[in-house]
This record gives sequence, structure tokens and C-alpha cells, in this order.
Amino acid sequence: MKKVILPIVFLALFAFTVVKSTLTDAEREFAVKELTKSHDHFLNTLEGLNEEQLNYKVTDDSWSIAECAEHIAISENMIFGMMQGTLAQEPDSSKRSEVKVTDEGLIAMIEDRSNKVKTSEPFEPSGKYGNFEETVNEFKTKRKEHIEYVKSTQDDLRNRYQQLPFGTVDAYQILLFMSGHTERHIKQMEEVMDDEDFPMD
Repeated sequence: MKKVILPIVFLALFAFTVVKSTLTDAEREFAVKELTKSHDHFLNTLEGLNEEQLNYKVTDDSWSIAECAEHIAISENMIFGMMQGTLAQEPDSSKRSEVKVTDEGLIAMIEDRSNKVKTSEPFEPSGKYGNFEETVNEFKTKRKEHIEYVKSTQDDLRNRYQQLPFGTVDAYQILLFMSGHTERHIKQMEEVMDDEDFPMD
């Protein structure tokens, strides 16, 4: 009888240790809200701008609004790819204590442009999508896919991690980072539009 009971007990204990943790309804709702908000803000900021306005630069070495938009589109793919890379890890809840920043704190930190950071070469605008319209379409398509992923995924995003320059974040927070990054560069666009020499209609 002992030979029968012990394997059953072992299997029961093992089952409890590998329970998969998926996003809560509140987490899904929060991420979808943030991703949708920054998507809409991006499109609303660009609406009605003409070619001269899109390509205006405050200084020779600064980015135009069109270049900011391309950087956002490039980053959308790269940051989501970073999140997908974490899925190769086995979920590990023992590392949760390494995540020091809150979800809201992360978004606020990324959106804050008081700390300027030079981007790395793969994220630099280079005309890779052909033209401005295609750049915007690329962003819209990918953001829609990413929102659908958040709505439906059963992946354990809270117990997989990525090390960033400011600390450890979980995979869910990478999605929030992606939205905050969009808002950060919308602010950069708005700074261009606020320049005294920005061309008017």
C-alpha cells in the first residue's frame, strides 16, 4: 500500500510547485489601458501635420517628429522581442524580490524626459519602413497585435525577468515599459512642436 500512496503524494506535491501564474484581470486591464492610451496619443499627436512640420528639426543633430515616430515604431518591435526573449526562461517566483520598481513607478520613470538618454544604433531612425505612412502603419499593426497578446496570453509574465540598466523588471513590466517609451517620445514630438520656429499651417 505504501508503494502506491508515496507516488500519489509526490505527484500531488509536484503539481502544486508547477502551478502556472497568469495575469490577473486587473493586470490585463491596466496594461491594455496603458497600451491603448499611448497608441491613441501617438496618432492624435501626428494628426494633421504636413511634411514640412514632420521633418522640422530644432537643431541639425536633433530628431524630427517623423524620426521620433520611426524610433517609436522600431522600439515597439524591439521591446516586445525583449519580452518574448524572457519566455525562454523557466518561471521563478523566488526572484520576485529582485523587482524593486512598481508598475506605476516604472511608467513614470520611462516617461520622464528630464533624464535624456542617447539611444543605441539599432533603435535609431534610418528610413527602414520606406516612408512616414508606412512607419505609422507598422506601429499601428504591431501595437494592435501586442494589445491582443495581453488580452489573451496565458504566459507567466510576473515570474520571468529582464535586467535593465536601472534594475530588474518582470516580463509584464516590459509591456508597460513599451507603452511608457511611446509616451516619452510623444513628449519629444511635442517639444519640437513647441519650438518658436516650428512651421505653422
